[in-house]
Amino acid sequence: MLIKIRPDQIDIPLASEITPQEVYASRRAFMGKVAAGAIAGSGLLGAGSAFAQSATARKLPAKLNSAYAVMDKPTAYQDATTYNNYYEFGTDKADPARTAGTLKTAPWTVSIEGEVKKPFTLDLDALMKLAPLEERIYRLRCVEGWSMVIPWIGYSLSALIKKAEPTGNAKYIEFVTLADKKQMPGLSDPILQWPYTEGLRMDEANHPLTLLTMGMYGEVLPNQNGAPVRVIVPWKYGFKSAKSIVRIRFVKDQPKTAWNMYAAQEYGFYSNVNPNVDHPRWSQASERRIGEDGFFARKRKTLMFNGYNDVAGLYTGMDLKKYF
Repeated sequence: MLIKIRPDQIDIPLASEITPQEVYASRRAFMGKVAAGAIAGSGLLGAGSAFAQSATARKLPAKLNSAYAVMDKPTAYQDATTYNNYYEFGTDKADPARTAGTLKTAPWTVSIEGEVKKPFTLDLDALMKLAPLEERIYRLRCVEGWSMVIPWIGYSLSALIKKAEPTGNAKYIEFVTLADKKQMPGLSDPILQWPYTEGLRMDEANHPLTLLTMGMYGEVLPNQNGAPVRVIVPWKYGFKSAKSIVRIRFVKDQPKTAWNMYAAQEYGFYSNVNPNVDHPRWSQASERRIGEDGFFARKRKTLMFNGYNDVAGLYTGMDLKKYF
């Protein structure tokens, strides 16, 4: 659930304190683990490895917003950056960390288009300065049945929406991600229609939880985690949180989205975390928290809306089994 905590109630750690900096940012420590066989044979240190690059990632200072900080133990940085779904860089969980070093995140621009009074384009520096950056500790639940807890850095997407001044015709927002075969080896696999697209209803996009995200763990986003800018929608399954965004379009009609086009019966447009609506091929009633993988580790009970019950009012009167 979303925990709103007064500062005098609990001392919530800064990003650098969640997982020791020397563990997640020290290349020497990481190489030591390799030598010890902790990740031997994983292939994570291939040429152009994005994980190796993350050791020298640029710091991204941000003040913790304790109103948006769950009390779950955060996922270790190494786990969060080596176990990823990012099909543009391969379909195996280890592929993005191994291959995403080819992604060039500078220069980078994001264009704001469609049903707006003020279409514009921002480079990454301007995007970061559009609103004060905050650190928020969110749960993220994957439709495959696993979850993480990550300290993200960004600001509510509503700040950008306000700047764009949507017209009365804007009912949805579409996110369009980068699709460059020279940088993204996974584009050679036609499993999805490229570029990857996702979308939200306007009230979902304006909800304060919806985070335009430029960093995690006190640093800029690693390539394999959606650098340099992505969106995080914590009450929805992870594939709704589009990575490496290059266009944000305000549209009148519900946009077509990558996974919904691939298999509409499995991946609905809304894709809210709902333990009562199973994926056709597996249950959604429980989840495996990455980092709690011991033989005797119990699965966690999946929470409605991933525990973010503040969003329930967005769906009043909707049949969430029909609009899954």
